[in-house]
Amino acid sequence: MINASDIKEHAEVIGADGAHVGTVDRIEGDRIKLTKKDAGEGQHEGHHHFVSLGLVAEVEGDVVRLSANGDAAVLFEEEENGKSVH
Repeated sequence: MINASDIKEHAEVIGADGAHVGTVDRIEGDRIKLTKKDAGEGQHEGHHHFVSLGLVAEVEGDVVRLSANGDAAVLFEEEENGKSVH
C-alpha cells in the first residue's frame, strides 16, 4: 500500500506506460485531486478530476506512477461531483 504522505503537490502523475495523466493538486481522502490545467477539454474543461489512490503503483520523488496505462487510468478519473468522467 502506498503512503499518501509520500505524494507531493505538483508531482506528475503518469500511467504504467509513462503517459502523462495529470499533476497532483493535493490528496483528498483516498483520492488524488489533479490540477485544473489537466482537466481536459469540452465539458470536462476547468473541473478538478480525481484518481483513486488504489491505482498508485509507486511514488518516486516527484513522479506518481499508476498501475494502469495512461489511457486506461483516465477512464477511472472522477470529477469534483463524484461522477465518472467517461
